[in-house]
Amino acid sequence: MITSCYSLLSTISFFGLGHLATEDMFKWVTSQPKLVKVSSLICRAMDDIVSNEFEQERGHVASGVECCMKQYGISEEEAYKILDEDIKNYWKDINEECLNNPHDVPKSALGFVLNFAQGIEVVYENQEDRFTNGKSLKHYVVQLLLNPIPIEP
Repeated sequence: MITSCYSLLSTISFFGLGHLATEDMFKWVTSQPKLVKVSSLICRAMDDIVSNEFEQERGHVASGVECCMKQYGISEEEAYKILDEDIKNYWKDINEECLNNPHDVPKSALGFVLNFAQGIEVVYENQEDRFTNGKSLKHYVVQLLLNPIPIEP
């Protein structure tokens, strides 16, 4: 979870809120609330799924896929299925946190963490590694710059 840098990046994204980013919001996001934890787990699991073969060829440390295979004595395909199911459950946790808002966090803060998690889905959707192969994100960046979605305060 730590290696994904997700919690760091989600915290940094709060600077985009400008004057709406309060000290309480920063305290909340840096306390590793469930919303940030499960978002980090989504990022880590999706990254491990799409990059597992490539990373193993390079001799990197074990990924979530490798750990799952060893822990349960299963095939790579079965490990992918387990991690996919975990990701679905993490999204349920995100929905629960956003709907119930147990820490009474401003919606703008919840929205930043949620949007960041949704961005991870774009980067790794369809088991494509758009993080490593950034050219495949070009379309999204062009659309964002040429047809930005207006944000109302």
